[in-house]
Amino acid sequence: MATSKQPVTVPTDVSVDDFLAAVPDERRRADAERLRTILREVTGEPAVMWGPSIVGFGSYRYTYESGRTGDSPLAAFSPRRQQLVVYLAGGFEGRHASVLARLGPHKTGKGCLYLKRLDEVDESALRELIDHTVRARKGVD
Repeated sequence: MATSKQPVTVPTDVSVDDFLAAVPDERRRADAERLRTILREVTGEPAVMWGPSIVGFGSYRYTYESGRTGDSPLAAFSPRRQQLVVYLAGGFEGRHASVLARLGPHKTGKGCLYLKRLDEVDESALRELIDHTVRARKGVD
């Protein structure tokens, strides 16, 4: 009998402090701590581990056209080896091109913003992108 696959990216009881303290690269660890502060301030939510490597803030419920539903963080990040990955609402590249132009060095993917170093980006632009994501996911934007 087939069973439905359970999502991997769900809130866990793992300590965010312990996870960030274990980031091996000192600069990446400092960037992750700063990004945690920025996301906490913008979302107004505490940091919670979602799965093994994503630090998420708040949550929202989504529904696909197929009817499948799930929960996801309002905004999140992961301090990967090569870059910081900030998880935002999909399609932000088109809707917020002017903000991305101010941001500084970055790459984008479907719902992901990739940053090498936090000190190279415009923090106010980053905060604006995070705020737009939170508002969109709460249905306010």
